[in-house]
Amino acid sequence: MAPKIFISKQRKTWWLISAGLTLVAIAAMAISFSQFGYPVKPGLDFIGGTRLQLERDCGQANCDQPIDPADVRAILTDRNLGDSSVQVIGDKKQGVVIRTLTLDADTRTDLRDRLAEDIGPFDVESTQIDTVGPVLGRQILTSGLTALLVAFAGIVAYLSIRFKFDYAILALVALFHDVFITVGVFSVLGLVLGLEVNSLFIVALLTITGFSVNDTVVIYDRIRETIKLQPEREIEDIVDTAVNDTLGRSINTTLTTVLTLVAIFLFGGVTLKNFSLALIIGFLLGAYSSIFIASSLLGWWRQRTGYQPELADVALADGLADGVEAGE
Repeated sequence: MAPKIFISKQRKTWWLISAGLTLVAIAAMAISFSQFGYPVKPGLDFIGGTRLQLERDCGQANCDQPIDPADVRAILTDRNLGDSSVQVIGDKKQGVVIRTLTLDADTRTDLRDRLAEDIGPFDVESTQIDTVGPVLGRQILTSGLTALLVAFAGIVAYLSIRFKFDYAILALVALFHDVFITVGVFSVLGLVLGLEVNSLFIVALLTITGFSVNDTVVIYDRIRETIKLQPEREIEDIVDTAVNDTLGRSINTTLTTVLTLVAIFLFGGVTLKNFSLALIIGFLLGAYSSIFIASSLLGWWRQRTGYQPELADVALADGLADGVEAGE
């Protein structure tokens, strides 16, 4: 039966799609870096400071009109906090998130009381106040990036041992593709919607690398076994067959996982929304890169070099076996 999807023949299409997404990600991260000093809009975890999340108590206040950010900023300006970030949240815009410099307890209380006087009483149960020092924020960022680099190095080492070095390098390209574009998407969301990332975003990126390489390993394993069994076949045909043989597994695994994450995104807590969104984007990209990018890159590379390390291993093993038999 002919392959249902011709990955190799259409590889330029897949590469152009990825190249376009990568260019958009680069542009967004460049703009974000010029505005925030980071490729994405950093949250409190990374840069330090105080974040106040307040929501009106509509049982005691008039909630007919949404909170005006200008009113909030005017109060902040009076306290020399005019550079603070102000974001109105909630379906009816009855909540506000303020990110500012690190404030002590007395200053936070005074600011909250003044906001309550001008805007209306706030719901105590919905009030959230977080403070992170700048040193701790830098440590969190450094630790997260170090964890990503260690994960990449570990994956390259494992795939080099389990398969071959070229498998590992091409799988790493696909992994970098997934992580880079996911960061680019959040960079766009930060510029357009003011979405901030926190330490959970680093955890999401690490999870994405693990999920993506799993799909890639399944396809690469099928390619390697087919090369050993049918060495006379063209590498492009082998790649197409391997992808189609594992396509159902890849789709089912991704779909069931993403459906769970969509449920978390829709019905989970506020702190899990950005985390689940990052995983949804990364897992979809991981499935795409495993099927269309990692496999087509391997086919292109082997076709260009004309070298099959798997066959060399088989020949070496046969030679050793013949030597043993001759010795006997």
